[in-house]
Order: sequence, then C-alpha cells, then structure tokens
Amino acid sequence: MESREEESLQAQSQTQSHFSVQSNVRTKTDIAWEHVTQVVDEKGKKAWICNFCQKVICGGGINRVKKHLAGVKGEVAACPKVSPEVRFTMQGKLKETAQKEKEKRTTSVTILDDDEEMEEVEISTVKKGKRKSTSNLHPFFTKGINDPSQSTIKSAMQSKAKIHDVDLAIAMWFYDAYKIASIGYGYKAPSYHALRVNLLTYAKKSVSLIIDSLRSQWVDTGCTIMSDGWRDVSQRHLINFLVYCPKGISFLKYVDASDIESNAINLCNLFAEIVEMVGEKNVVQMVTDNAVNYKLVGTKLCEIYPFITWSPCTTHCLNLVLKDLSELDNVKSLVNLASRVTIFVYNHKWPLNWLRKRPDWKEIIRPGATRFGTVFIALQSLYGHKEDLQAMVISNEFKKMLKVGNAVECKQIVLNEIFWNNCLITVKVMTPLLKLLRLCDSDEKPAIGYVDP
Repeated sequence: MESREEESLQAQSQTQSHFSVQSNVRTKTDIAWEHVTQVVDEKGKKAWICNFCQKVICGGGINRVKKHLAGVKGEVAACPKVSPEVRFTMQGKLKETAQKEKEKRTTSVTILDDDEEMEEVEISTVKKGKRKSTSNLHPFFTKGINDPSQSTIKSAMQSKAKIHDVDLAIAMWFYDAYKIASIGYGYKAPSYHALRVNLLTYAKKSVSLIIDSLRSQWVDTGCTIMSDGWRDVSQRHLINFLVYCPKGISFLKYVDASDIESNAINLCNLFAEIVEMVGEKNVVQMVTDNAVNYKLVGTKLCEIYPFITWSPCTTHCLNLVLKDLSELDNVKSLVNLASRVTIFVYNHKWPLNWLRKRPDWKEIIRPGATRFGTVFIALQSLYGHKEDLQAMVISNEFKKMLKVGNAVECKQIVLNEIFWNNCLITVKVMTPLLKLLRLCDSDEKPAIGYVDP
C-alpha cells in the first residue's frame, strides 16, 4: 500500500514539474476544485491536473473537470481511478447546472411573453380611454376563499383514471335509483324482516336463474372446472370450485380441505363429486394447481373419466418457476443486499423522511411472503430509486447516521455499481416472465387468446 502511494506521489511530482502550481486554487468555492490542482505552463496557459489519475486537462474550465470526474464521455476522457462517491457527486452537480440553465431559459421566455401581454393590455386601455389594474395572481379562487366549488388538494392530486371510476360508480347508482323516484311520493322502505327473509329469497332466485342460464350453456358447448386453493387467516386450506364456459364464470362451492389435502385418494373423491354435480358429460377439462397431490388427482380423474383432460394452472406454474429462480445463489445474495437497504430505510425515520421529500418519490416495494414474483418486482422498484438513494448516502446530513447500526453497510451497498448492474440484468431477464404472470393472473379478460403457446 505504501509503495502505491509513493508511486502516485512520484507521478504527481513528475507531472507538476513541467508546470508551476498556483496556490490560490483552494480558495475557490466549487467542490470540484478539491479534486484537481491548477497549474500554469511555460507559455502562461492554465491547466488542471486530476488528483486521482494525474491527467492534465487543458482548457474548458471547471465544467470540463466535472465531466472528467463524472465519467461523461465526449469532451474529455473519463477518470478511471475516481471513487464512486466523487463520481456520483459530480454527476449530480452537472445535472443541477443543466436544470438551472433550463429554468433560466424558461423564465426568460415567460417574462418575454408577459411583457408582450402587458403591452397589448396597455394599448387596449389607452384606446378605450380607461386605466385597468393588472394582477399577476393566478385565479385559483375565482369566487372567493369561501367558494365551495373549489377543488381540494387531495382531489386535485388524484389521477384521471380514479376520478373516472368514482364518477362512473356514482352515475350507475343514479341510473339505478330512478326506480325509487318513479314510484312517487309516499313510498316506504322495506322492513328488516323483508330484507332478511322475503327479498333475500327473491334475490337468491334471481341468481339461480342466472346460474341456470349458464348451465344450459354447459350442455351445448361443454365447460371447464377450475379449482383455486388458498388459506384463510386461520390457516385452513380452502378450495374454491368455479365453472367456466364461453358465456361466463360461475362460482359453484367452496370446501374446507384441511383434513384431506395431503391424501390424494380423498382429494380425487372430492373432485369426482364436483364432476358429478356439474355433469360428467358436460365437463371437458379440469384445471388445478401444479402440486404433487393435484397431479396425482388429475391422473386418476383422467382414468375415471377418459373424456376429461387435466391441465395445470399457468399462474401456479409461473410462480413455481419464479420460486426456483429466486432460490439461485446469485439471486438470493442480490435480494439479501437489496432487502438490507430497504429494511434500513424503513426502520429509521430520517432516511425515510429525507427520501419522501424527493420529487416524484414512490414507495419502495418490499417482497411479499406468498408471491415469488414480488422478489423481482422489489428489485425493479429499488433500482428505480438508485439516484435518490445514492444522493442520500453522500449528503452531509447522512454523516450523522453513520453511527447508527447498518448505516455504513447500507452506504457501501448503495455506492456499489456492481450491485446495481446485477439488479439491472436480473430485472431485464425476469421482465418477460413477470409480464406473462401478470397477464395470466388477471381477472379482467381470458389470457389464453393472448399467450403464444
């Protein structure tokens, strides 16, 4: 280590031997001056020597030095020995400079437009022989501060899609409520007994009529029995049975299979009972999970009913694929590093408050316990916050957090470019599978017509 420092000092002394060093460089306020040494050659021209790689930068001023340290290609070669923290700081300074120039141009254009508008107003008032007062205030409160029609901050920040959905729900309620208005004055609402007995019976009959209309379709075109296994808050293994036909999907029944889920024979008898309930001549396909016991059930059902085919659930298969991929050593170590950063941010108030003040900030998605796809979605979400996290760990305020446990480790992970490159590669590789999972797991439309077999 000492030999390397001696070689660096020798290289710096040899480079500066051709120039005369100016002592007033350190008095400059720009942070980039701390990483270069300003010199003057024999002809009296200024130049700068990088303190990291000893490269001589001639001309261009401090902006060119920043591009050298930030690794911006084009005007000057990137510094190969600069630390990640300095590189990120210089990149942020260049972005701030570009943003200020953009705002300056926008402000100048706006002032020019306002001057032209004011000139037109003055000319028009002179022609009419009147003087009108002008105001630069935006007319947010056109009817005064007590105007109830003014929108609230919360409603103004809602997306157009959410507002449209709420408007549509209210409209549908009004369209249905016209029946109440059409009956006229003097109508009395139904009693408690009527709601829980008589009217409930009629509502059940109307639903039964809809199911009967679907049953007639089962006979004509055939149907598919779909089973959806899940666990409730009491960890009971419940199975929902649904019947699909081109006319629609109907819920058949649910069964508590906690005592038979591990027994393939009992499960097979349960599925056979469902087939008999729907009608064995009407069923053409059975769709279940891809677990071992369900595979055995599907094989036995095909033996009992040769005209019925068994198919595994595509969503469950994709979840199993994502589970296997998430258990790879490289992915597991990457997810472990990402979770350390996320846990540190959400376990401490200052980092979370600092990040939430960043423009266009969105919460970091954390992996769920039951959805293997969220592991890769969380990596994608964390990669989208790369710049915000790096800006946080190199800020002066973060130095106070270095005494807190895991703060140093979090800073090292965030400033590690290899970690971010691995995140990017993993996200790009897994994006097609995630899109397919999202398509197959959607309840909005059948996915078989959109998936290329």
